[in-house]
Amino acid sequence: MIGPYVLPDDVFDALAAGAGGRPAVLLLLRARRSRNLLLLRRALDGPCGRAVEPAADLLAGVERVDPEAARSVIDGPAFGTWAARTLGDCPAHHRGGCAGRDLAALAVLAAVRAARPARVTVPVREGRLRLPGLGTVTGLGEVPEALVVVEAPAGAEGAPGTSAGSCRVRVLTAAGERVLPRDPSRPGHGWQPVAVLDARHRGLTLRLPLETATPELPALETASAGPAAWQDLLRQAWELLVDNHPRRAEELAAGLNGIVPLPAPARGVASATSRHAFGTVLTSWPADPERLALTLLHEFQHSKLSALTDLVTLYESGGGPRLYAPWRPDPRPPGGLLQGIYAHLGDLAFWQERSGSRHGPAQADAAWRLAQTRAHVERGLTEAASHVRLTALGTRFLERLARTVRDGDRDGTGAGGGSGGERLARAVARVQAGDEAVWRLRWAAADDTGTERLAALWRAG
Repeated sequence: MIGPYVLPDDVFDALAAGAGGRPAVLLLLRARRSRNLLLLRRALDGPCGRAVEPAADLLAGVERVDPEAARSVIDGPAFGTWAARTLGDCPAHHRGGCAGRDLAALAVLAAVRAARPARVTVPVREGRLRLPGLGTVTGLGEVPEALVVVEAPAGAEGAPGTSAGSCRVRVLTAAGERVLPRDPSRPGHGWQPVAVLDARHRGLTLRLPLETATPELPALETASAGPAAWQDLLRQAWELLVDNHPRRAEELAAGLNGIVPLPAPARGVASATSRHAFGTVLTSWPADPERLALTLLHEFQHSKLSALTDLVTLYESGGGPRLYAPWRPDPRPPGGLLQGIYAHLGDLAFWQERSGSRHGPAQADAAWRLAQTRAHVERGLTEAASHVRLTALGTRFLERLARTVRDGDRDGTGAGGGSGGERLARAVARVQAGDEAVWRLRWAAADDTGTERLAALWRAG
């Protein structure tokens, strides 16, 4: 039975302060699981119900014998995005081709993890059968679907210590039969497995699939870096996080559940999250451990806030994108502005530590990034307080965020004191004033007060 979730005041305040800790993340994870189950119920009751039902029945059967196997799928990268796409698509698709049929691929993963025998029909698109969490069967031709058969040894179902290698997985189409490798983590003819990255340091473990088989998440299947390179980079990034941000590392160990590799942009690193895929980070190749560590912190902040807003209302809805966010070239809606502020709290914590532990040019670079991030967050907080119609909880949320920024400055982890710190702050303010002036010229006519404020900042240097 699913009951209402109560968010304790202390957990809300801890999350509003920018972190939250492992207990808060576990609560958000349980709440997101409840939401995903409610979305599954809506899908079953909707136009796609008949397409969803066979896979839902298989998931329910797995849950009875191996609850953890079922939970791992419902909590995983693909389930929430599947539910969102299904509920969005199905009103327009009253036929068997709707997105609801893709739940079958997730049910296969649950059956394999529980070593539960199963027979389920899974869609094939462009000759590929995608099994999230397992891998992709390629070269299937023009067939629309495949029958996936999971065979397990007698007595293995739901037994402790059962592994995916206990099962035999057959893929049957009109063109013939494929048998997956007994160990599905190994490549085979026409089989591209999902690699699992594993990082361990000082008692904290991070296990993340390098997810390339989820239809809703646009992975780069032929990534510029292979699994071995990702594994080495994650190991180094994890050591950096555990050593320097232990509390946030505990959050990541509890809540992160996948990395989706993206194509490299023309410059820099591209990263994102989906509000429907809690704990999943989409990122291009970060090139160095520091950048990957920062990306994980930043994107997991987005996941936490998305899950929090499932439970509480922080602002009144309405209005299109019109708000200024210093880190973006385009106007943002209220939710996007709050998301950006919250994600940059992760960046702020990262650069606070780096600016205090580096030396020489590296320290100067970290100090600049810290000052810039702080200025961005402070300007974002001002924009939100002035222009977002906050609820009482939203006001409290914003006040806690502002207190975190102020406390960091008082603790001596700001841009630094003395004339050097003042010069850095002035330089950052000048750059930000110029950026905002350009933004307003492009997107909106500033009011007299805003124009005068920007002009004064520019004149002050």
